[in-house]
Amino acid sequence: MKRTTILITLIVFAISCSNNTESLKPKQVSDIQDSVRQMAESIAKNVSHEGPTAWLRYFENTPAFFMASEGQLVFPNNDSAKNFINNILVKSISKIELHWSNIRIDPFTSKLAGIAAIFHEDITDSAGSKLPHDGYFTGIAHQTSQGWKLHNAHWSIIVTH
Repeated sequence: MKRTTILITLIVFAISCSNNTESLKPKQVSDIQDSVRQMAESIAKNVSHEGPTAWLRYFENTPAFFMASEGQLVFPNNDSAKNFINNILVKSISKIELHWSNIRIDPFTSKLAGIAAIFHEDITDSAGSKLPHDGYFTGIAHQTSQGWKLHNAHWSIIVTH
């Protein structure tokens, strides 16, 4: 009995210590969801019109930024993303058409939110071949002095044969 009481007390204490997230009012939640959704819509619009370099505008410009794809760390930081997109990706992709659906935004604090969405993109390579990709995107959006940016991101592609 004593052991159970101590264990329950420790669990409650651990939960209360880790639950220090900011309490958001419904209006704040709605405003954050709207502004992060606008960022997502801007990403799709700008990437579709300008190509892959438009992504760089939405990656948080800090060494802490990272991106994974298919369970692999693709960009360990922002510099690696810039280098790859500017020096390699732009040479192999001539056009991207990106579309989101079922966007989900979960505000954590007034400056952090989870974002997740189903995506479809048609990628046209430098030879003119169009390749469709479908999958799921997740990331953490961070409110910075330049607006919402992706602090990290992960892509999972549905493989069809």
